[in-house]
Amino acid sequence: MAQKELAIFWMRRDLRLEDNHGLAKALEGDYPVLVLFIFDRAILDQLPPRDARVQFIWQELKQIKEQLQAKGSDLLVKYGEVTEIWKEILKSYSIKAVYANRDYEPPARERDKKIYETLKAQEIPFKGFKDQVLFEKGEVLKDNGEPYVVYTPYMRKYKHLLKDSHLEPYASADSNHYAQLKGLDFPDLESMGFEAFDFEYPNRDWRKSLIENYHETRDIPSIRGTSRLSIHLRFGTISIRALAKEAKQWNDKYFNELIWRDFYQQVLYHFPHSFKDSFRKEYDQIKWEHNEAHFKAWCEGKTGYPLVDAGMRELNATGFMHNRVRMVVASFLSKHLLLDWRLGETYFAEKLLDYDAASNVGGWQWAAGCGVDAVPYFRVFNPALQLKKFDPELKYVKKWVEEYGTDAYPQPIVDHKNARERALDRYKSALKSD
Repeated sequence: MAQKELAIFWMRRDLRLEDNHGLAKALEGDYPVLVLFIFDRAILDQLPPRDARVQFIWQELKQIKEQLQAKGSDLLVKYGEVTEIWKEILKSYSIKAVYANRDYEPPARERDKKIYETLKAQEIPFKGFKDQVLFEKGEVLKDNGEPYVVYTPYMRKYKHLLKDSHLEPYASADSNHYAQLKGLDFPDLESMGFEAFDFEYPNRDWRKSLIENYHETRDIPSIRGTSRLSIHLRFGTISIRALAKEAKQWNDKYFNELIWRDFYQQVLYHFPHSFKDSFRKEYDQIKWEHNEAHFKAWCEGKTGYPLVDAGMRELNATGFMHNRVRMVVASFLSKHLLLDWRLGETYFAEKLLDYDAASNVGGWQWAAGCGVDAVPYFRVFNPALQLKKFDPELKYVKKWVEEYGTDAYPQPIVDHKNARERALDRYKSALKSD
């Protein structure tokens, strides 16, 4: 019996059926659409048995599977090595076209290149679309055609180019165009080596009042002054177009934060070396310390600096850290402790629910002074002054550092004044030698 001809929509960091660009285009095509998700062993095998992000993805996929089943279709979920999974799928189905939304991280681009070649060998088109950002690649450039490496002029050009059409949703075609398949694979967490556990994920609904007041509340870590939508933007469980359309009307400061996401994505696209190395290559000449005890104290939130410790303990317990505190924590590691920013970036990659390589690398390099539009190397956050300014009543600190104020709380592992002078000397020496 001849196989039914199908198109595949390959779902990756766009876990939703509504307002999904690539899916909408697939549904407009000539063939019934089979929706696919692949749990990539190359990524999952590096994670601990209890990983809140894997569980989040699995739970979201379960809901999508139910939505598709209500349409008479189903979701195909696979676990394994991506190239091998695709070879298996091509043997099992008569695939006429593959659709996906683009991912701009270097490993994802390399993965997609391999799949493109695999599909091309069988004369199957692989069509990519823009979905997780409003502008991509070379859509926002300087007048001379070069990419921006400073945020403010990028933001101005971005707003100048932005049209209402960029914020309009992509309508799904008739649900009858989903492939009418049933009983498709959906591995449970245990079969992939993970444990299910209770975890409270941030709500995906945004409140107008919170976004309207964002500019007044965003820097206070002790209150719910930010939207906590970053995990949903990261995995695409909400549409950036839908959020940006309302943010643009409600609060320009919040809208500017969404533009930062696009900015860091285009930086990583144009300068892929910054994925692992300093954007400003001269900063890779810095002689970093190799103090395992200091790094361990930083990871565990036992540095003797209350705001740093509260942030790290919040991260370890919840997978979230307030953005103001992220800046202080990152500056402390790279300048007070003079530890390589990549150590911190890697630790955040392991812990953050909303981990996004472009934003995380961009933020860490900003704090270390070695990235695009970076804070000058001679600016060193004073954790004590930051605490006094943003948590004066110690509400945030006391929530996360229960022993604060007792003999059980550690003394500072470095002296601020001495650490600052050491950092300035070390940075100056590296830049001078370069």
